[in-house]
Amino acid sequence: MSPRKPTAVSLFSGCGGSDAGLISAGFDVLMANDLLAYAAETYKANLPETDYRECPIEEIESFPIADLLVGCYPCQGYSQGGAREAGRGINYLFKEFGRALRAIRPKAFIVENVSGLTRSDNQELFQHQLRNFRQAGYRVKWQLMNAADYGVAQERHRVLIVGIRSTLDAVFTFPKPTHGPEAGLPAVTIRDALAGLPEWPEGEFNAEEFHWYYMSRNRRRDWTEVSKTIVSRARHMPLHPISPPLVHKGPDRYEFSTKGPARRFSYREAACLQGFTSNLVFPESAGLHSRYKVIGNAVPPPLFSAVASALPDIW
Repeated sequence: MSPRKPTAVSLFSGCGGSDAGLISAGFDVLMANDLLAYAAETYKANLPETDYRECPIEEIESFPIADLLVGCYPCQGYSQGGAREAGRGINYLFKEFGRALRAIRPKAFIVENVSGLTRSDNQELFQHQLRNFRQAGYRVKWQLMNAADYGVAQERHRVLIVGIRSTLDAVFTFPKPTHGPEAGLPAVTIRDALAGLPEWPEGEFNAEEFHWYYMSRNRRRDWTEVSKTIVSRARHMPLHPISPPLVHKGPDRYEFSTKGPARRFSYREAACLQGFTSNLVFPESAGLHSRYKVIGNAVPPPLFSAVASALPDIW
């Protein structure tokens, strides 16, 4: 008989980036949850064996017992690209994660959120979250991590919070980078991530005009580099390297160096740059903007897999 897989419950699961990482790390995801309909459809199309509950988390009255609880609660008030309103009610959904933590009493938990959560103006709320987890009975550690250091072809800085149940004689240590100049493997580049994809995938990329705000910064990286951060807004998606280089023309103003063809990354390319496989299924029920949104909001599976794989053997 094969050994029992450790089990996990996933909250604020989106289209399944965190859970794809868990599965690759050897976990059996029992339940997932989110309220965004297209995220749920995409998740079910790619990870059909998981019990996905499409509803606000407040409506979930009971949770399966599991070894691990993971969650990526919404971050709009902390995001570098968002409104940065730390007082918004949505920023307190960590309390719902805490409710699940107390109900399930897993041996460990993992939380992922934007790096802005640790900014000085958010410290009170950040420390509130850490206290909440410690009071639930967990030894808590956190670290800022860059997905590019773990085999993702994208510069994406996120805070990871990990807790181990205080009654267990185990210590968690964050994994060391596996890719990049200081690690054993070279960084995964845009060329590596997009290998085999068509050069001009009509209908899969946002072809809107490059408005003044888009051209206020350099959104292009070359084939041999990692991508800039993949975002959830189709209009702000970084440029594909097939586009001409951008030239700085003054404060908050860039122009293309030539009149050659230029385009943003497609939603499928964005998925590959997040660390998903190129055959990720996108249901036909929603259009371009919804596809970009669920991918931009996702957790890079390789990053989450690296953190989950570093958990001590407590199962």
